Amino acid sequence: MLLEDKFLSIYHIIIIIIIIIINVAISGDRNVIKKEAEKILKYKDLTIEIEFTWNVKTNAIPVIIGATGTVSKSFRKYVSNIPGKHEVKELQKTAILGTAHIILKVLM
Repeated sequence: MLLEDKFLSIYHIIIIIIIIIINVAISGDRNVIKKEAEKILKYKDLTIEIEFTWNVKTNAIPVIIGATGTVSKSFRKYVSNIPGKHEVKELQKTAILGTAHIILKVLM
């Protein structure tokens, strides 16, 4: 029995689970900072509930871009917390192209 306890204590497996909630929104240019604060408050309760229920570290990341590519001062900090490589210029370009596509559909 003592030998089994030593064997099990050597091979403890530690699993760390981190949940990342990414909320992407494209808003009017004037509302970028307001929308960012709104999303942080909206998902705060959810992150607390997930941490309490499942006992895991949870992080909510708001990714808010204006319709013409406007971003907040903290945008780069939030994007850097997302795993992988993300270029801010590419995200802005995608938002602008999406806006142009919508405008073209409306005008035609």
